[in-house]
Amino acid sequence: MGFSTDAIHAGQHPDPSTGAVMTPIYQTSTYVQEGLGKHKGYEYARTQNPTREALERNLAALEKGKHGVCFASGLAGIHAVFQCLRGGDHLLLGDNLYGGTYRLADKVMKPQGLDFSTVSTKDVGAIEKAVRPNTRMLLIETPTNPVMMLADIAAVARLCRARDVILVVDNTFMTPYFQNPLELGAHVVVHSSTKYLNGHSDMVGGVVVTSDDELAARIRFLQNAAGAIPGPFDSWLALRGVKTLALRMRQHDANAREVAGLLEGMGKKVYYPGLPSHPQHELARRQMRGFGGMVAVDLGSIEEARRVLPRFRIFALAESLGGVESLVCHPASMTHASVPAEDRRRVGLTDGLIRLSVGCEDVEDLIEDIRQALA
Repeated sequence: MGFSTDAIHAGQHPDPSTGAVMTPIYQTSTYVQEGLGKHKGYEYARTQNPTREALERNLAALEKGKHGVCFASGLAGIHAVFQCLRGGDHLLLGDNLYGGTYRLADKVMKPQGLDFSTVSTKDVGAIEKAVRPNTRMLLIETPTNPVMMLADIAAVARLCRARDVILVVDNTFMTPYFQNPLELGAHVVVHSSTKYLNGHSDMVGGVVVTSDDELAARIRFLQNAAGAIPGPFDSWLALRGVKTLALRMRQHDANAREVAGLLEGMGKKVYYPGLPSHPQHELARRQMRGFGGMVAVDLGSIEEARRVLPRFRIFALAESLGGVESLVCHPASMTHASVPAEDRRRVGLTDGLIRLSVGCEDVEDLIEDIRQALA
């Protein structure tokens, strides 16, 4: 089936009791059992919920994976993936990740005995040098958040498989509409479903997708044992949002291309892989089916950022991204505040950089908003 057909139908069936077309919200904590060890496949809602299962099947299908496991947040999903490692294992991270992922590794996993370090994932050679005998996992974002560096997923996957390293790709920015890391050789894909998958800024969630049966069994065990599950209503909201994912991503992409071109034409330093001036533009064209809705621009100083940010009228100053509404944030003080300042500067995340989540509004209005904010 095509992507839009799968987004609307995959993993879902009309309700058997009523014929309802939409998956119901199974708002229950437990299920009646007919006798000892005899039930309809459901015992307790932390372990199984039909609404959540429909979302898991749907997202697994879109990411071309066998198993989808949903969590209460994207970080809860990444935490479960990290929990597949043991004390003394080495975790390798891309050097420009969402700040919450870095904080999780540094403040939670490291004190528990997990060793970790960072590496620039735009250079496969640098990754190869950074892999140690005890390296068990590499987590990357491509494009990175927020300076939009790319990793060659297929090349990195070949290296990881040769060195017995689990490759995890955070695909939140691109979504399965534009990029499928599992098809390029990655072992695991993670998403903050809060963002583009849901698309309406009204729930928080995460998902882990893999075709590795052993990894999937471990992650599902952790989902149940630790209990960081999304509720049925949040699962339903995400399932509802995914139905329009293709439509929304096309609009995000079209609007962002114009916004990035406008900013570059104004002489700004712009980070967007859809621009021919982006140093990895050809890799983006080869690896992705579009360029997405995230644009970063360096205004030159924190003082200029402080002047410009309150002036936006349509772009709302807020954390998060991927909703139909346009947002703007200041990563150094918001999403990436937990990353050491020297690490931020090393990858180009300056105090003057702002990140635009370009929404689905009329692009003429977004362009006018940017013009007046920067004037």
